[in-house]
Amino acid sequence: MALETEGKQLDEVILRQGVEAVLSDPSKGRYFLAEAEGRVVGQMMITLEWSDWRNAWFWWIQSVYVHPDHRRQGVFSALFRHVQRAAMGSGQVCGLRLYAERENETAKATYQRLGMRETHYDMFELEF
Repeated sequence: MALETEGKQLDEVILRQGVEAVLSDPSKGRYFLAEAEGRVVGQMMITLEWSDWRNAWFWWIQSVYVHPDHRRQGVFSALFRHVQRAAMGSGQVCGLRLYAERENETAKATYQRLGMRETHYDMFELEF
């Protein structure tokens, strides 16, 4: 998934451990799946960020993937709307966030069509 979408080769052992960590500990995140004809055709993971400014959670959309045979068929939009309804219905979530590769104009246009907007923040990181 990361190789196809971001050109990043991931370590399969670490990746498997990361997925298992989320599945065994809901405080780390939650996966949402899209199925068609009994097969998983899309996924997204939600992680949590507490906002003291809003006294509520932001849900971060991450690890998004839609199988190539099912792209441009509304799979991502359906997953997004499902997550949006769950977040709004929880009474504890103040918004959805995600990050996008700067040059991925297709993805950014999709997010905007779904009601998201670019923010005035840039993302910084220090990896270890």
